[in-house]
Amino acid sequence: MLQTKNLKFSYDGKTLLDFPDINCQKGEEWLLIGQSGSGKTTLLHLLGGLRKPKHGEVLIDGKNIANLSSSALDAFRGKNIGIVFQKPYFVRALTVEENLLLAQQLAGEKEDSKYIISLLNKLNVGHKLNSKTDSLSEGEKQRVAIARALVNRPAVILADEPTSALDDENCKEVIQLLEKQAEEANATLLIVTHDGRLKDLVKNQIQLTAS
Repeated sequence: MLQTKNLKFSYDGKTLLDFPDINCQKGEEWLLIGQSGSGKTTLLHLLGGLRKPKHGEVLIDGKNIANLSSSALDAFRGKNIGIVFQKPYFVRALTVEENLLLAQQLAGEKEDSKYIISLLNKLNVGHKLNSKTDSLSEGEKQRVAIARALVNRPAVILADEPTSALDDENCKEVIQLLEKQAEEANATLLIVTHDGRLKDLVKNQIQLTAS
């Protein structure tokens, strides 16, 4: 479902970041772990189609997204890849529901308020449906960010440092939320982190080292 082959990236055109091959099957959960400078965020951006590799392939369900045009990549990402960023960003003028409807619209999906309500209820933020995102607590923003990543039923879910600012109890709860939602969607889940606490929570692991 999610594979990379001979993946390399360069910011300056000279120094190459060389990444290990990845092979994550449908429905599997993986942890991509490494310290600062190891290229974790760069790799997540490559996997999510936010950057183009200097060399190699990023395959999602057999399609090499590195070969797609910008417009085709945007459409493919919207339908197939859900990303939970470390710091959630929302359209501040819109409500929680409107932000999720916008994610459906941008992906060319049919608006589905019923599914949005169901998803928010599963994440225990259904009561915030009509709230502006600025009024949410940090924990509520994170849950809404997870809902937005899942709203188009993606095949791949990428989570960037989802537990970095959380205590032990909330760390475990957020990972369980991600795992449960990924399992229900039969999606591949890849969590990118430097948080050593997650080593005992996710069996399949990829270790990155700083070059």
